[in-house]
Formats: sequence, C-alpha cells, structure tokens
Amino acid sequence: MPGDAFSAFVPLALPPIPPVKVSAVQLEKAERALRQLDSISGLLPDTSHFVYSYVRMEALFSSQIEGTQSSLADLLLFETKEAPGVPLEDVREVSDYVAALEYGVGKRFSMSLLKKLHRLLMRSSRGADKSPGQYRRHQVWIGGDRPSRARFVPPPAKDVNRCMRELESFLATDMHPLLKAALAHVQLETIHPFRDGNGRAGRLLVSLLLCSSGLLREPLLYLSTYLKAHRREYYDRLQSVRTEGDWEGWVRFFLEGLTLTAEDAWATAKQMLALFDSHRRAMEDSPAALKVYAALQRRPITNIGQLVRVTKLTYPTVAAALARMPFAKELTGRRRNRVFVYAPYVALLSAGDAPLPSRRRP
Repeated sequence: MPGDAFSAFVPLALPPIPPVKVSAVQLEKAERALRQLDSISGLLPDTSHFVYSYVRMEALFSSQIEGTQSSLADLLLFETKEAPGVPLEDVREVSDYVAALEYGVGKRFSMSLLKKLHRLLMRSSRGADKSPGQYRRHQVWIGGDRPSRARFVPPPAKDVNRCMRELESFLATDMHPLLKAALAHVQLETIHPFRDGNGRAGRLLVSLLLCSSGLLREPLLYLSTYLKAHRREYYDRLQSVRTEGDWEGWVRFFLEGLTLTAEDAWATAKQMLALFDSHRRAMEDSPAALKVYAALQRRPITNIGQLVRVTKLTYPTVAAALARMPFAKELTGRRRNRVFVYAPYVALLSAGDAPLPSRRRP
C-alpha cells in the first residue's frame, strides 16, 4: 500500500559482539557425530550410493520446508524420466537443489559461487522469473501482505551488496566450522539477498561449509530433515536472533540438529550396509546379477534400458537378473517400459518423511 510506513532490519556484521557463548560439550558432541558419519567415506571403497541418496534426501526436505509436496520416490521417478505423482514443478524444484548441491561441493565458497548456485536452484519455470543468480533490487517483506504487517522486513536492496560482502569476509575468518556455519546461516537468511529461494540457499550453505571445512568429505548430512520436523521452532529461533539477539538459543538448536541428523544418517548407513550385504550374498553365484544389483544400488528406481546401458549387459540378461531379485518391485504393471524400484532401500530412505524423535531438552 503506498505510504505504508515500515522499518527494515539491517544486521550488523559477523561475528556478534559480545561473542556467542557455546557449550563446549555440545560442540564436541556435534563434531564427534559428524566425524563418525564422515568415517563412512574412509571405510568403503565406493560411497557413491550413499552420496546419491543423502544428497537427494537433503534436497527433498529442504524443498518440503517451503511447501513442495514431492517424495523421494517422485524425485527418483523424475530422474528416470517417468512422470511423478505430484505437480512436476515440485519435483523440478527438488531436482534443481540436487544440481546446485552437487555443483557446489568441493569448490571454494564465495558470493560469486552463491549466485551460481542460486541460478541452479531457480532454473525451473517456477523460479525463472525471480531473477535467478542476482541480488534483489527492491524491498521485500516476510509474513504479511504489506511491510507494516510483516513478521520480518529484510534490509533495503541498497544494503544487500555491502551485507553480503561482510558475510563473505566473515566466512574467511578463523572460527570453529560448526559455529561459523550456524552464524552464517542466520545471516544469509536475514539479509535475504534474493527475491526467492533464500531458505534453500541458506540450507545449501550449511552443507557446503561442512564439506569445505573438512568435517565431511561428502555431503552426507540431511539437516533439513530436522529443520522440517521442527519448522516452527526453526523460524522462531531465526527471528529471536533478530529481535532479541538470542544467538545462543539458535546455536543450541542448530548443534542439536546437527547431532541428531548425523546420528540418524549413521544409523541409516549401517542399516543400508546390512541390507546391501544380505542381498549381495544372494547374488554371488551370478556375476551378471551382481553387476545389475550394483547398478540398482546406485540408482534405486530405474528401468531395464538404463540398466542395460550402465551394465553393458543384454536386455534378456538384465531382465533375468531382475527376475531373481524379489526386492526389485515393478511399479507400472506394463509389459513394456517397465520401471523397477529397489523397494526396501527406498523404504529405508523414505522413513525420513517421519519426524525425528522429540528434541532433547537441556
């Protein structure tokens, strides 16, 4: 509404003054859980199936926080070029997150990289008109139909470049990587530099910082599972930093989320390894079946044509191998162009759709 008066919130540069007080015990516990999860990379010769799955879980739940309805099976079907069971734009949005995360891992983080990642996040038609990869040029507000009714009003557009340069400078400083990731996430969410997709960009930042710090060699953490399960508190904690300066409350929440999700990812990995070992042993008498099974591990929803291309086996050989795998369920009921799902594997991963256990209270 013209003439509607409002005040915008311009965050001070990080780190906060006075310094944030962090529980050394909680920090050590979170780091220990992450290093245990990271040990998967050193224990196995090939972690590609873990990375493939965990990246998609993080992408799925980060997008669900902002309202998409797609499931893991929908995303895997989309990647197999089959029509998912939800609006296509929902699945494309999750797929774009996967592309951005995969692109960003291993690269030195910078604001230039962030813009490239945002361009990938927003490349589907839903975000194509939201200036992907460019900082916003106009005022925005969150949680209301006009600024005076908004829950939060980010900095004016004229301040965005300066705020982002300050954030980039902060990321180059020496600080415990978990604390740095916690503070940087809030700061990016508060600056709200893009017209849309800021939440996904902020959660993507956490994954990339954990990898670039060396705490994780691969993006094996799906923190957004926790943030989705505690979405109300997540948003309240962010807002409490802005209105009350409660950095400590946010850091406690963030570190607990890291600990819980790292422990959950580790437990899931152990279940996956047991599942793989059991099914692999059942295929040991057939080199062809083992090859098909290995491909099914890497791509748990697929079709025979894709398996033929990956394994270099013939169509009848692949079909015969699948026929001896009771865990490979056919989805379509068709005689041609059949789609198979590694059912217990996808069910294990999809269990993340249920909320994590209730938060532990101090």
